Amino acid sequence: FLEMNTRLQVEHPVTEFITGLDLVEQQIRVARGEKLAFAQEDLSINGHAMELRVCAEDPLNNFLPSVGLLSKYRPPYTAPNVRVDDGIEEGMEVPIYYDPMLAKLIVWGESRAVAIQRLIAAIDAYEIEGVATTLGFGKFVLQHDAFISGKFDTHFVKHYFTPEALTNTDEAEVAAILALKLY
Repeated sequence: FLEMNTRLQVEHPVTEFITGLDLVEQQIRVARGEKLAFAQEDLSINGHAMELRVCAEDPLNNFLPSVGLLSKYRPPYTAPNVRVDDGIEEGMEVPIYYDPMLAKLIVWGESRAVAIQRLIAAIDAYEIEGVATTLGFGKFVLQHDAFISGKFDTHFVKHYFTPEALTNTDEAEVAAILALKLY
């Protein structure tokens, strides 16, 4: 038997950024009986894209779900290189009953280094209050030498993360990144 998963994966915006294809449009076209608008040999990859799942989880409490009222919700400014996919707004209640993902924050850059810096700047511009989120953890990962060098594995949290790591933000570095205006 062959099992087929016809849904789009959560990470499809990364593919869309580096290929320039709208995968949702293509899936709808195929569902209507149309052929794909491209062939395999037409595909190419341009630059680097990264996605951070912004979750209502508390990295300081073993990533347990965080519930409460979103007293502030302001995603970063979106631009051609920054995308936010969300379905929430300020004033909404984040309950325990659902997946804790609040949004997806996706960036594109000409290189991996530029994509990392754009994602850090976008994290710094994100404003969420009322629940704990994975934004600070994402920034920790992006700034860690193991991630930057690409020498890490699926045991990253076990090997490198401690709750104290999130309290050691270098404000001068943040200011320098924002000054670059990577949007």
